[in-house]
Amino acid sequence: MTSTPVAVEVTRGPLVESRHEGVACVVKSDGGVVASWGDIDAAILPRSAVKPIQAIPFVESGAIERFGLGVENVALACASHNGEARHVDAVRAWLGKIGLSEDDLECGAHVSRLTWRVEELARANAPLTSASNNCSGKHSGFLTTAVHHGEPTKGYIRYDHPVQRRVRAALGDLAGLDADRLPYGTDGCGIPTLAVPLRALARAMATMADPARLSNSKRGDAIQRIRSAMNAEPFMVAGTGRFCTRLNGMRSAAPLQAKGGAEGVYCCMLPGQGLGMALKMWDGAARAIEVAAAAILDHLGVLPAEEKDALLHPAVKNVVGLLVGELRPAKSWLG
Repeated sequence: MTSTPVAVEVTRGPLVESRHEGVACVVKSDGGVVASWGDIDAAILPRSAVKPIQAIPFVESGAIERFGLGVENVALACASHNGEARHVDAVRAWLGKIGLSEDDLECGAHVSRLTWRVEELARANAPLTSASNNCSGKHSGFLTTAVHHGEPTKGYIRYDHPVQRRVRAALGDLAGLDADRLPYGTDGCGIPTLAVPLRALARAMATMADPARLSNSKRGDAIQRIRSAMNAEPFMVAGTGRFCTRLNGMRSAAPLQAKGGAEGVYCCMLPGQGLGMALKMWDGAARAIEVAAAAILDHLGVLPAEEKDALLHPAVKNVVGLLVGELRPAKSWLG
């Protein structure tokens, strides 16, 4: 364990122009810390990085079988997607199977992060709907469990709704804490986002990687289905050109599952080693968290050789495409 913070540098020419700092830890499912950087007991808001955990009640409910859903839907329930045509069409089809529509989604609408997708919709004069929201798959999972259990669909994003109570219980179970006692805020898509100590978040990911300690075998089975779906359908978890798509789609002997969240959060499950990883960049920089995550995966020996250079040293280019610098792990951090 070390107090040295996670640090990522951004260069321009021969100079370090910017520097991002954060915290990270790698733990086992029993809570044992394998490696850490910075204050790992600091509480953070994990945002979308916990979507695979939030999908557990949906997967273990039996709704997948009842409504004829499949692997694609499980991956979408874990997604922060680009709002590409395949994502949006899949969400609409899913909602149709449970007797609802995108009007029942309470996540709101926003534009895709992909410029070409925004231009595509503008040319088609297609209105933005809640199905295009990057969280629409997660919300479809919430609605599906509400329908399956005969609960009200309206207000499913509220803290006291049964859907959100089940999500809190799953997180608490995996992290080894009482999630009902955690402070919380409101996420970008309207649901509660709980403030979790980074160490506990990493432990939750480790339990996802190695659910053997759970007494609930049904939950363990659901977790394995979630991990498998993230690897089988990495595009549905994120989309074109995304870091998550790349990591979840790596064809290695020991696949891992990765999920990022807003404001510089990233989590990974490493089933081959029974480990969980959680990171937070304090300035919320998405560009830095991806390099930091890749550096720790390389430190753990699970980053394939052919992926290292591109993931550890992504290029910084100017508006005409000229290479002007790079992002990189700081030497003062990992050496």
